[in-house]
Amino acid sequence: MAGEVQKKKSAMVMTITKDRDVPLDKIRNMGIIAHIDAGKTTTTERILFETGKTYRLGSVDEGTTVTDWMAQERERGITIVSAAITTFWDLKSKSSVEDGRYRINIIDTPGHIDFTAEVERSLRVLDGALMVFDGRTGVESQSETVWRQADKYKVPRICVLNKLNLIGADFEASLKSIKERLGANAAPVVIPIGLEHEHRGVVDLIRMKALTYKAIEDNKLTEEEIPADLLESAKKYRAELIEKVSEFDDEALNKFLEGQEPDEILLKRAIRKGVITGKFFPIFGGDNRTAETQLILDGVIEYLPSPLDLPPVEGINSKTGEKEIRQRKAEDTFSAVAFKVMTDPHVGRLVYLRIYSGKLSSGQVVYNATKQTTERIGKLVLLHADQRELIEDAFAGEIVAAVGLKETTTGHTLCDPGHPILLESITFPEPVISLAIEPATKSDQEKMGLALNKLSDEDPTFRIKSNAETGQTIISGMGELQLEVLVDRMKREFSVEATTGAPQVAYKETIRKIAEGEGKYIRQTGGHGQYGHCLLRIEPLGRGEGFKFVSEIKGGSIPQEFISPIEKGVKEKLENGIMAGYPMVDIKVAVFDGSFHEVDSSEMAFKIAGSLAVEEAARRADMCLLEPIMKVEVSTPDEFMGDVIGDISSKRAQIQGTEQRGTMTVILAQVPLAELSGYATKLRSISQGRASYYMEPSHYEEVPRNIAEGIVAKAGKVEMARGNG
Repeated sequence: MAGEVQKKKSAMVMTITKDRDVPLDKIRNMGIIAHIDAGKTTTTERILFETGKTYRLGSVDEGTTVTDWMAQERERGITIVSAAITTFWDLKSKSSVEDGRYRINIIDTPGHIDFTAEVERSLRVLDGALMVFDGRTGVESQSETVWRQADKYKVPRICVLNKLNLIGADFEASLKSIKERLGANAAPVVIPIGLEHEHRGVVDLIRMKALTYKAIEDNKLTEEEIPADLLESAKKYRAELIEKVSEFDDEALNKFLEGQEPDEILLKRAIRKGVITGKFFPIFGGDNRTAETQLILDGVIEYLPSPLDLPPVEGINSKTGEKEIRQRKAEDTFSAVAFKVMTDPHVGRLVYLRIYSGKLSSGQVVYNATKQTTERIGKLVLLHADQRELIEDAFAGEIVAAVGLKETTTGHTLCDPGHPILLESITFPEPVISLAIEPATKSDQEKMGLALNKLSDEDPTFRIKSNAETGQTIISGMGELQLEVLVDRMKREFSVEATTGAPQVAYKETIRKIAEGEGKYIRQTGGHGQYGHCLLRIEPLGRGEGFKFVSEIKGGSIPQEFISPIEKGVKEKLENGIMAGYPMVDIKVAVFDGSFHEVDSSEMAFKIAGSLAVEEAARRADMCLLEPIMKVEVSTPDEFMGDVIGDISSKRAQIQGTEQRGTMTVILAQVPLAELSGYATKLRSISQGRASYYMEPSHYEEVPRNIAEGIVAKAGKVEMARGNG
């Protein structure tokens, strides 16, 4: 019996090894991105079913999906963390790429704006993406956000219009919204046969054939001639497709100019070139719960790039500062980007890596070019949602996770110690909302600190701060839902009971004018004393520019070794706020003069002097408060539009306009986050539960004087409110 078990294990390892032995040109690293409820997870489930990875279709409603494996995801019916999974697809069609077995590494991402960090870090390391749209509404708010994120990282995309089988499906309007709202050079490669309950398949515009199915459960597409009522429409869309993609291939362009039709392989080759360059986006459409997903899988293989189709990776030599490149091949020296951290109850801290070049083995010593330290890889694992599979080696083009990395976190570059390179990192938005959190009992105190640190290690948009005045711990994030989920995870995964206060808006402080300040710290206590003295100038920067520190010291009035402590003192003071305890931003600080004592001067004295000087300067610089402004879109039936606009206008909103999406009117507005507490309940009440809203952070704006005075007074700094407003 033991022998049989051993044989089974060996066979499994052999199968995995054989499956992993896929040439680089037959690997596709892709993400699935979309607005909330467009059908990302359902699409992923069908892909896993079609590729034989699963033998039963999971359901979001029933909480049985593979990639939504967290308890909170299954309870809420939403994706919270991105899940990576590997599957394989056999391509058997006339194509611009070779037939055969292809490996697809998929990352299913969340749609909710609170979890935007998951999308951001996934897109940074992916080679391509499936952009899913709801075929009833087309482009929605989060669609625009993730589209811009994909543009930022130059990720080639295929568009998929889902849910064309549901009431309200509008293929034409959805196509129009992709072209107009996203400014995308896009055209369909398939068109639906029937909409809403009459939907039963698609027309393949490349082969000019109809592909139909009898029922959702039917796993076979039947090839037929195009229905007579769709023939003219199919010809029109095919002509548009040929015209748009001919420019990407010389042979296709010559045929187009001569009035000839390109054959299937030539047309697919032209589409592929357009997609890889990021200048063309083919559109599929239908019902992603059906066998139509087979066409999307073929499209992923035929049109999205392999690692070899993309240019070499560029970076900076972290030791010389010179530009370096790495070929996306296993033969080049090792380089990878860490894009995610997770705490696994069984194996500990997992760091997700996208390997761009070279080979990585368990036990290997690697160089963290971001932190300029060396680390050792403990174990390597392949990812299958919440399942882990030990492997010995990983190669260029793969997405794996490493155990044993203590210093490496999101955005860090790992590379060969002898060939250092620093690759592009990942930037994340600033948190906009905060909660005070306290352990329920003394025994929870230490556990809470540990849990919060692990959760902030996983999520770069989750911040922890201690309030020195109240002794409270303040947690900050992108929205109430994100913080609610993290507190719930703390309870379930770390057994920490905690109480939280009401959500608080993450205000910021800034200044309106230039001012100077002096900081002098002198203490004489017998023996060596303390002496630090500096003069600073502060000036306002543009909104969103952050913090800059420069030294204008000439003639050695302050020795160089004391400049850094002054900067530390300034940073700490600004981080804790001067006006009302909120971080001070968009400020440039210059140290321009000071003095020192040969014996008594120390780093600590100059740090305190820097803190005193920047506070004095800020008090003279006309301080003001900034508040987060949210981009809000309210979808409502026409009959409630007047009431909804009236209510949102009372919240200091700036109404940007309205537009029609399907059967609903969408009100576009910019609203201060402080005014939106409890808005979901109020909106349901006004609209009899029929309206819904979406919001995402837009920018920071100055708080009106009368409101700012109240906020500052509440913080116990009444004199500042009167002085600066």
